[in-house]
Amino acid sequence: MPRLLKTYTNNAKIEFDDGCFDGWCVFLTKTNGERYAPTDIKYFSRLKILGEKYGPQKIYDDFVVIYNRTTKDVNEEVFELIIALSKNYKEDALEIEVWFGIIYAGMIAEENKDKAILKKRIKRLGMHQLLLQEFSAEEAANFSKGRKWRELDQVMHSLDF
Repeated sequence: MPRLLKTYTNNAKIEFDDGCFDGWCVFLTKTNGERYAPTDIKYFSRLKILGEKYGPQKIYDDFVVIYNRTTKDVNEEVFELIIALSKNYKEDALEIEVWFGIIYAGMIAEENKDKAILKKRIKRLGMHQLLLQEFSAEEAANFSKGRKWRELDQVMHSLDF
């Protein structure tokens, strides 16, 4: 059963619902009613382009502000913070707000998955690789696939997270 997290000013919305593995799949319903689960490649691709426009460090720094406030519980104050951060992206504010909301929901999902060892840190690794290490969206999204958690943990520790 869908669990509504956020409705945006354009009536798009983010929800948790049952996915392939558990009930922590993040879904976006667009203004036209299309509902889908955005992939890492999807939002990484857009954030890469927006990083070229606004600076990758800025997007990464704003992401880290959200990351630092993410727990296993949905917090309306974090969504309010996302709105405030997004205002700095001018005509792209609503798009940034939605993608940050999707990533925030994804981190909450990671924090709640029973077998996830690395939790929200896996999203931070992807964002770091995408924005600061100049990985492509595909490379950042697929980097962790097939790798042992200990190897990924070492990479994260080397990056101080």
